[in-house]
Amino acid sequence: MTLNELLEKTLAHSQAQFPPEALRVISAADDELRERAVGQDSRKAGDTFPDATLCDANGKTISLRDLNKAGPLIINFYRGGWCPYCNLELKAYQDLLGEITSLGGQLIAVSPEKPDNSLSTKEKNALSFPVLTDTGNQLAKAIGIAFELPVGLQNLFSGFGMNLPELNAETGWALPIPATFVVDRGGKIMLADVDPQYTRRLEPAAAIAALKSCASSM
Repeated sequence: MTLNELLEKTLAHSQAQFPPEALRVISAADDELRERAVGQDSRKAGDTFPDATLCDANGKTISLRDLNKAGPLIINFYRGGWCPYCNLELKAYQDLLGEITSLGGQLIAVSPEKPDNSLSTKEKNALSFPVLTDTGNQLAKAIGIAFELPVGLQNLFSGFGMNLPELNAETGWALPIPATFVVDRGGKIMLADVDPQYTRRLEPAAAIAALKSCASSM
């Protein structure tokens, strides 16, 4: 089963569980994000990926530029460990980590979660690649994928006991659009997948195909 087949199955299950009013709020929020054209001006293939210093799950600072010196990167932005679609995506990449490293690539996941919460996400999904905190969504903003959740969705999340300002590091109710970038050793974006519809994700095989093109040019 592909990642997106799993995501579709999870979506169908969620829709069957949520009350009609919650589904209406989610649908209205999706429409609002489309109207706002969130992510439309994000970094594209051919652009340079910005440098940033992020914190790993243990609070250690890591420079993307330093990581990139060692080889090409697959950089996955996810909403948080509370998101079932993100967890499925992270697990799918974990399953292919051996192939990624065999190509000389490195995989990192980035979210606004506080390091303690990133550590929980890493342990829950048995991830052996870095899970990094983008404090204040600074990197997501630089790339053009940060957005403020519509008020209706904020209220819905709060009603579910999910207070994002407490879970995240200085981001309030802002999140990154789930996105995947493949960056060559020189910092050039070889593949950029940005989709405001959070229930759809790039298939990891497509990221690995782009990584292979980086490896062949090294």
